[in-house]
Amino acid sequence: MSITPFQALACPLDGLPLHSNGSAWTCASGHSFDIASQGYTHLLPVQNKRSRDPGDSKEMVAARRRFLTAGFYQPIAAAVSRAVLADLPAGVTISCLDAGCGEGYYLRQLAAATPDAQTLALLGLDISKWAVLSAAKQDKCPSWVVGSNANLPVLSGTLDRVLCMFGFPVIAEFARVLKPGGLLVQVDAGPNHLRELREIIYPSLKPERAAETQTPEGFSRLPTETLRFTIELTNAGQIADLLAMTPHLFRASAEGRAAAAALTALSLSVDVRLTCFVQGVAQEPVERTESKRKSGWPRSDFVDFSGQ
Repeated sequence: MSITPFQALACPLDGLPLHSNGSAWTCASGHSFDIASQGYTHLLPVQNKRSRDPGDSKEMVAARRRFLTAGFYQPIAAAVSRAVLADLPAGVTISCLDAGCGEGYYLRQLAAATPDAQTLALLGLDISKWAVLSAAKQDKCPSWVVGSNANLPVLSGTLDRVLCMFGFPVIAEFARVLKPGGLLVQVDAGPNHLRELREIIYPSLKPERAAETQTPEGFSRLPTETLRFTIELTNAGQIADLLAMTPHLFRASAEGRAAAAALTALSLSVDVRLTCFVQGVAQEPVERTESKRKSGWPRSDFVDFSGQ
């Protein structure tokens, strides 16, 4: 495999192309953004911050790193990598953004799954400086930037793939930065995702409604892949890490958090939906169908990893 940094960055202040001079990114207007010693760049203007330190805290990022590195969500990462890498042309560098990359787990897994003959230009973006710092420390190959999905510091029409993992999709921005025919890979929680934990931390669960991810305007939709499997958390630290990396940490009452903290083991259902949207009209050629079969791609839209 060959992993290279993504270069088509845009100035977050005026949208002009950014150029690297070794220690900073600069635009023609004279705006300059230093490259930190760890290898990331802060491209979130202070006027676009909603708080002094937006996004995940240092402690939340550390919890996410421990949990994901333990491999609990590896089946999700494998499915995302398959979706990104399906039918890529040989000899062409493919650019991919993880919009809301956290500490970089899914991009690292994608890099590891990339065939030797393929070249990917990777960009990880997160609004949390702690997340981007952690990602940059673990892997120097991709470009890492602090930024916002609401105003991506990326030149228009320069990306082949955009990942949105349990995040906050900003469809207009994703459409702007994707090339025609580019792919948006979106992963969302299903109705039974982490249900056992939610039953513990909440007095009652709201009735689940059939959640259907809407097809954004200007995109066409490929079949949704459902992934369901069970994970076994075997100590209080793993349970605390999972709770810390989800919105449930803030939504749960003090009593609910205390109930979770008292647990020493927990069997959990993972239930997620992976949906791919194509910029423009999707036409699945015979070659794509055949390659899915040869690579073992599931023939149905449901994949059950309960045996893992």
